Amino acid sequence: MQKKSVFHSTAIISVCTALSRGLGLVREILMANYFGTSLAKSAFDIAFKVPNLFRRLFGEGALSAAFIPVFSESLQKEGVEAAGKLANRIMTMLLMALLLIAIGGLLMISAGLHWFSFGEKVTAVLPLLRIMLPYMVFICLVALSMGILNSFHHFAIPAFTPVLLNIVWICALLFALPHFGTTTMEQIYAVAWAVLVAGILQLLLQIPVLIKFGFKPKLSFRWQDPRVKKMLLLMAPVALGMGVVQINVILDGVLALYVGTWAPAALTYAERLIYLPLGIIATALATVLLPTFSHQVTGGESDDMRKTMTGALSSLMLVMVPASIGLIILAEPLVSLMFERGEFDAVSTMYTMRAVWFYAPGLLFFSIYKVFVPAFYAMQDTRTPVRVAVSMVCLNLFLNIIFILTWPEGYKHAGLAFATVIASVVSCFVLAVILHKRIGSLQWKKLFTIAVKTLVATSVMGVTSWYLYQLIVKHGVETVASAKITQLLAVAGGVTGGLVVYFVLAIILCPDEFKRILRRGR
Repeated sequence: MQKKSVFHSTAIISVCTALSRGLGLVREILMANYFGTSLAKSAFDIAFKVPNLFRRLFGEGALSAAFIPVFSESLQKEGVEAAGKLANRIMTMLLMALLLIAIGGLLMISAGLHWFSFGEKVTAVLPLLRIMLPYMVFICLVALSMGILNSFHHFAIPAFTPVLLNIVWICALLFALPHFGTTTMEQIYAVAWAVLVAGILQLLLQIPVLIKFGFKPKLSFRWQDPRVKKMLLLMAPVALGMGVVQINVILDGVLALYVGTWAPAALTYAERLIYLPLGIIATALATVLLPTFSHQVTGGESDDMRKTMTGALSSLMLVMVPASIGLIILAEPLVSLMFERGEFDAVSTMYTMRAVWFYAPGLLFFSIYKVFVPAFYAMQDTRTPVRVAVSMVCLNLFLNIIFILTWPEGYKHAGLAFATVIASVVSCFVLAVILHKRIGSLQWKKLFTIAVKTLVATSVMGVTSWYLYQLIVKHGVETVASAKITQLLAVAGGVTGGLVVYFVLAIILCPDEFKRILRRGR
């Protein structure tokens, strides 16, 4: 895939992801209105992490990391028919494993609820988990289907697929909620069932497109295939590492619930704001980079791989650094403007704002991690990222415990966010050193220069945004009746003014890189 195609595909994914993230933001605004930072919302967030654990482990995580390079190699060297047979064998194996896990999990949850008496928090989580656990079967098959389509360089439908989850979710909040009871704990079940329905619809959307590319999904139990064995050998260390990472994610949720019934919900709302720019740019770029790196490695194009990675890193810096600073400076008005209504009160705003403050500095490093890891997967080295990930999980867990014990009340959940950021920074540094040894220099001096210039432009942008926001708030209250409208105008004015200043300075300080981003955007 040529560089032009990489960024063209990234643009397609970015547009679809922007739509999905936009609808996801609407979804979270509605969730905040109906559930706030209640125990019902926190219980749902923790329960939803479990099927997402398997999605990242067996879907877009370990399986995709091992599957896409092997499938791409088979597609290039053996053709569509042979690659299709491999995909069917993997899909059948995945389906059988997921069904066993889902059935076993449902039996254990049902038995636990019947025979044991849990506390209020656990009792709130388990019934929701029982509803959403089967969702993992559908969403993991969706992720595998998306990997197949991405290997054909078809990104539009896979990128559009998550939109369905948000549409179904929003419809459930608007229309189904009143039919499930009057309390938040009763109404949250409407959302859990909506998640399951959305998983089924997402899978159904993939099938016609797969058939169009010559792939006919069917059961195949011929697992004695050297390609299957190769993929499993690649997958095993990633699965181990991803498993540890995702278990750590769930432990983060449990620790947050220990901090307070409001804490998991506050962290989730903060994550939504962080993942808006992260998903639109970094996740889209990472989706394209894995098959791109795979083709470059297969073709021995190491120079192209370095150029692709250097270009991706410079683009991320120019986008993510200002996004990070902007979120920190305008955290309180952004959270209040988006979420503060209905069940989401001023206290909820305060807790969420604090989480945003400590998540936002990691935005750039969360993005860089999504660029580095596909490079290792493309080289069919799944062990190195795993070793790094396991070490960082241990660091993250250690920091979580330290921060919970030492940080003041009301900030302990923010400590969990900050621990994640620290672990991500260390991960990126370690992976960068290893990549430098493997593939050579990524023009670090050039990247450092861009980073310094970006920080200068971003600092001026931050001061401008904050000044304009305060100015509009000060003079807007007297002329605008609604406080929310004043707040909206102030945030919009601060963001717009800051972006104008940043664009001007970026064009002056980093003209080549900024113009390249604009060309890719077009």
